[in-house]
Amino acid sequence: MMAKFCVNGLEKRHLSIRLEKICLLDKEVPSRQSVRRLGNYFLSAFKCQVSSFKKMITKLLHTRYRVQDLEKSVSFYRDVLGLQEIRRSESGRGSKLVFLKAPGSDEEIELCEYNASGPVVVGTDLTHLAFEVTDLEDFAKEATAKGYPLSDGPHHTSSGSIIAFIDAPEGYEVELIQHASAVR
Repeated sequence: MMAKFCVNGLEKRHLSIRLEKICLLDKEVPSRQSVRRLGNYFLSAFKCQVSSFKKMITKLLHTRYRVQDLEKSVSFYRDVLGLQEIRRSESGRGSKLVFLKAPGSDEEIELCEYNASGPVVVGTDLTHLAFEVTDLEDFAKEATAKGYPLSDGPHHTSSGSIIAFIDAPEGYEVELIQHASAVR
């Protein structure tokens, strides 16, 4: 006997196969009610596994950016953006790692120098980080004085915020956002 079960429109054939094997072992054709009960059992077990899997991910810990010149990049994130260096380490394969964090944020940025992987190639519009700033104009003046002028902006958004962009040494784009509530 073949019993088919669907979850969100997807047929779960493995449940059908298990039911068929059980039928062969018992050498009898089970009643509709026992097939339904058994199917519900497998379906609950499947749902339980899916829901426990969802609970396994609890939060974002860090985002990694591979860089060619670790110290130049650390200087940018620490001295220009004002991030705090949390720790340094070396991985088992020889990657040099530096973790940084913005004030008021739990997530970290991992900068990784691993020259054995070849040159760092940053794709256009592939990824960017976004940071909240209290005063974009003052930030832009300080960043420019340190050799990092804005690469785009400032622009006013429809919500009243002001955004701009600055490029990190490797070419990664960094967005700066001054929320409307902080605009003078």
